[in-house]
Amino acid sequence: MTTPEIWDAEAATFDDEPDHGLADPAIRQAWRTLLLGVLPPAPARIADLGCGTGTLSKLLADEGFDLDGVDFAPAMVERASAKVPEARFHLGDAAEPPLDGGTFDVVLCRHVLWAFEDPCAVVRRWTDLLASDGRLVLIEGRWHTGGGLRSERVEEILRSVRTDVEIRHLPDAVYWGAEISDERYLAVSRR
Repeated sequence: MTTPEIWDAEAATFDDEPDHGLADPAIRQAWRTLLLGVLPPAPARIADLGCGTGTLSKLLADEGFDLDGVDFAPAMVERASAKVPEARFHLGDAAEPPLDGGTFDVVLCRHVLWAFEDPCAVVRRWTDLLASDGRLVLIEGRWHTGGGLRSERVEEILRSVRTDVEIRHLPDAVYWGAEISDERYLAVSRR
């Protein structure tokens, strides 16, 4: 089980991983292109759940999006707030975000859904955050360590509450900073 204390301890070095900090221009550009290809136009309102140090929030704020981030680790929220002062960051559980329902154009979540005991219930709550034409954008995976969720399972979870689901596998090293042997993907649900 993950705890805020575990992630607080990770905060200082979290961005050292190429796919966490997006410091490499090629990796940053790959993520920019990928996300802009599935997001509505800026200044759409985005909830970045399990935002960590705010790297994706920063990437999208730089493109003119309106961002709220949520993380349960105080050190992560502190770093995100410093990195992206134009966004709003909240200390809270991504499974039950302290955000107003029906007000977001996008719920964005990266490598977090797999950690919840009841991911179906979590996705239902996330869907409640969306405006009527909002979309879910999830970056997930099933890692060589055995953690994570297979794409088929995430598609099944999304289809339990939505009808339009697209899975795009992301095996390319340009997203991760190295070759990978596990399953990583983007899941998008527009309705």
